[in-house]
Amino acid sequence: MDKTRMTKQRKTIINILKDTDTHPTAEWIYDQVKKEIPKISLGTVYRNLNLLAEKDQITVINYANEQSHYDGNTKNHYHFKCKNCKRIYDLDLDLFSKDLNKIANQNTNFKVSDHRLEFYGLCPICK
Repeated sequence: MDKTRMTKQRKTIINILKDTDTHPTAEWIYDQVKKEIPKISLGTVYRNLNLLAEKDQITVINYANEQSHYDGNTKNHYHFKCKNCKRIYDLDLDLFSKDLNKIANQNTNFKVSDHRLEFYGLCPICK
């Protein structure tokens, strides 16, 4: 069992992430946390985001040469990134995701524990 203490800062960050589906950056999260904890620093938010990600309580979404985005949904799911507005959306493709690790394990010499599959194009707003 994880002995990491659930501090007010960590609870606030998790609640903010669970209340949004926008996959925000650390700076956006910091702006939201400051509304509840005015004296918090950006460094504290980054440290807590890193710790929460290490403990699998949040997910980090990284794209090359861009800021990291964070997701409060830790269930296996896929993302769609709009090439125009850069917004990241969740895709509910559960039927496909359940067996993908198993298929990879059966067809390779690797022990696959997780995977990442991303979709790109134009969102409904931009198309």
